[in-house]
Amino acid sequence: MATLLKFSHIRNAPRYTRSLATASSSVPASPSRIDFAKSLENGPSLDEFISGETPERVVLGNSKGPRLPAFLKTSIPSGASFNKIKKDLRGLNLHTVCEEARCPNIGDCWGGKTTAEGRNTATATIMLMGDTCTRGCRFCSVKTSRAPPPLDIHEPENTAEAVSRWGLGYIVLTSVDRDDLADGGAHHFAETIRKIKQKAPHILVEALTGDFAGSLEHVSLVAKSGLDVYAHNVETTEELTPFVRDRRATFRQSLRVLEHAKKEGVQITKTSIMLGVGETSDQLIAALKELRKVSVDVVTFGQYMRPTKRHMKVDRYVEPSEFEHWKKVAEDMGFLYVASGPLVRSSYKAGEYYIENVLKQKKLELQEPIPTAMHLDVEHTNA
Repeated sequence: MATLLKFSHIRNAPRYTRSLATASSSVPASPSRIDFAKSLENGPSLDEFISGETPERVVLGNSKGPRLPAFLKTSIPSGASFNKIKKDLRGLNLHTVCEEARCPNIGDCWGGKTTAEGRNTATATIMLMGDTCTRGCRFCSVKTSRAPPPLDIHEPENTAEAVSRWGLGYIVLTSVDRDDLADGGAHHFAETIRKIKQKAPHILVEALTGDFAGSLEHVSLVAKSGLDVYAHNVETTEELTPFVRDRRATFRQSLRVLEHAKKEGVQITKTSIMLGVGETSDQLIAALKELRKVSVDVVTFGQYMRPTKRHMKVDRYVEPSEFEHWKKVAEDMGFLYVASGPLVRSSYKAGEYYIENVLKQKKLELQEPIPTAMHLDVEHTNA
């Protein structure tokens, strides 16, 4: 009986088979693997490589999306001015949107050049209030969080100190959105501008702000801080805003910010629009008309470039000739100055564009020598 039980136990025991570590699968290969195998099979052979008789072009990767045109490729940044600015930023724990947003023009802007009048046109865009935003726009690579770190109380002083060292002709201050703060960071922004003007009154200061959640009181605080240019970006057309920007940002709210800044006495207001996100000509015309209704002076057009695969896709790469078209359209509508090109960004070459174009235009109007930056307010009053 015991023997029968023993054999019964053996017969019912699970059976194990010996196999390789990676067993061969009977599941059919996926279509993508089949396509890849066919591509390898149809591609150049070893003999063709050795003989040099290879096909003219072998396509690798995703060939369905639009390819980056040659006119959007830039050189690696370098130079004395670039290196000095970068060293000071690290030493004073400051952030720039140039780096955080992976701007392709960082070398050009930080390098700048010297005008015939001896003015340095290098431009830097310092990002205040940290490197973490409370909003999540679909085009922006700045990291996000509902509860960013607290503000650095030394940042206004450190920023002014850095800017005064660099010998810049034009500085752009921007910031992450801080919806976690009662004032959206408006007091911090305004204090930084005042500190810069105290240490380096000759520098032109542009403030590129958020919408402060629609609080016009906080817009006024920054507008009256002594800045030279108040900028706020609508980014795209009204129709595309819900698909491009954070849900808390609206086209109409942005218009109210720009309109209120002008009412508070700001001489120059500015905004920026990205092309290549799916906009139509009619939508762009309508957006420009709305901007002129609230007396926006400067508008820039640039190509949207996808920062990572987690962000919205590029709809198309716009040709330089089309950027020229929109430049002419905007100028005909009465904008004081228009910067339009594939690599143009809201603050790209801001010093060169503003100093060399806007001020030269005013010189022609007044038939007077180009004023120094410290006399800009006088010039605006006369104009």
